[in-house]
Amino acid sequence: MTKTRVIAALIMAPAAICAILLLPTQWLAALAAIVFLAGLWEWLKLSGIDDTLPRTVLLVLNLLLMVLLVWASGSSLVLFQLASLAGVAWWLLALAWLRFFNFGANHGARAAKLAAGTLAIVPAWAALVLIHAGGPEHGQDNGHRWLLTALAIVWAADSGAYFAGRHFGRHKLAPRISPNKTIEGLLGGMLAGLAVAAALGLFAGASVAQLPALLGVAAVTVLASVLGDLFESLLKRQAGAKDSGNVIPGHGGVLDRVDGVLAALPVFVLGKEILGL
Repeated sequence: MTKTRVIAALIMAPAAICAILLLPTQWLAALAAIVFLAGLWEWLKLSGIDDTLPRTVLLVLNLLLMVLLVWASGSSLVLFQLASLAGVAWWLLALAWLRFFNFGANHGARAAKLAAGTLAIVPAWAALVLIHAGGPEHGQDNGHRWLLTALAIVWAADSGAYFAGRHFGRHKLAPRISPNKTIEGLLGGMLAGLAVAAALGLFAGASVAQLPALLGVAAVTVLASVLGDLFESLLKRQAGAKDSGNVIPGHGGVLDRVDGVLAALPVFVLGKEILGL
């Protein structure tokens, strides 16, 4: 499984990096929408929507929300900023959901799970677009580098947590939600995420004086990615599923790959804006 996981990552990572660095924002936004909506398709199934027609309708409604966001924004990114802020607010509420996780096991919680899907997917997509397009708006041409930095922090944290947890994991992080996650894995992921943030942050245009602020944002971003991962684990646990899908060998479904990104991107863009990175 580890070999298959590594091979799949070696294929996906270069493709993602090329798309981030080379595509213009509008094309990257379209590609990201496809990926995120594929994740939403799996989210809807985990939420109890098994029939294809209702899932398709809900998926199209979320797509229309993305299109409406682009249409209403015009040349401004204010609506994308508000959507990203809504995403941060949702993930703060998700902390309470995880604390009282039995709530989601009730049949009546399906509507809440469906709403949560929209609040996770659309703001994360808006944050991705905002980061990638944000460079030129500030007189710079490094939005693509900042997006690579944000995503690489999550990727590094995920990989660091996976390998640290496998080799050193002893103490469970949230055993009733995700038995395989450990505190040692979290620490390993944090160290990997901070190392990548320091290296790529300089590449993105941060000064040495800004590194402490960047590392602070990166630390919170890593914690947010863990929150997103735990929430998806809760959805899978309550749905009785091991993975969200099986389209990616060794990794499961699309949602299994973007769960941490969904929570991390709105948090990263908010921290970046607040600290002026």
